[in-house]
Amino acid sequence: MERLPEPELMEDQAQVKAYAKADFEAPHNQFIQRLKLFINKPQFSGTALDLGCGSGDISCRFAKAFPLSKVHGVDGSEAMIDYCKLSTPKELKPRMNFILGMLPETILPQSGYEIIFCNSLLHHLHDPQVLWQVIKKYSRPDTRIVVMDLLRPDSIENAQILVNNYALDEPEILKKDFYNSLLAAFTLTEIKKQLAQAGLNFFIEQISDRHVFITGVKP
Repeated sequence: MERLPEPELMEDQAQVKAYAKADFEAPHNQFIQRLKLFINKPQFSGTALDLGCGSGDISCRFAKAFPLSKVHGVDGSEAMIDYCKLSTPKELKPRMNFILGMLPETILPQSGYEIIFCNSLLHHLHDPQVLWQVIKKYSRPDTRIVVMDLLRPDSIENAQILVNNYALDEPEILKKDFYNSLLAAFTLTEIKKQLAQAGLNFFIEQISDRHVFITGVKP
């Protein structure tokens, strides 16, 4: 099945609200647990970068998992960044910095980060090299990189089955977003080609019927 790109940004208020209130407990918790295993730094006290932070849920989960850390989250949607700033628990706010900006043009507060993570940004990008080149730009030697995203099913019918399996009780707007995101996602083969083009020797693993998990270390 050919890829059908979707809009790069979530800017509609109803869409943002539905996404922020959706039940992502299982995949987001899995993301953090896998990240912790890969990072293997329980006392990490540096600053991490969250690319495409969306509603800020992953950023906050990271900050809770690493109580000595700080997080810079960047997203191109003003509605998402506004939601992040309003919804972040007050005890985490001193360690969080949510930045409005489009990649790759945005200039981030630091020239490099010890940890860079990204959940569900890749499938939104019309040019996937934007993600990989930004990761290269803001990596230092030994930077740990973790990326999770959707995988494109092999047919429209299988995309609809995934929607029925995982979003049946969600609002219609979220079902539509999930369906469109599945059609806009990349395959494992396409992601491998992207990484080869970027010169990144990362490990790629399919971890569910709809998710890929990518890890790497900057040489």
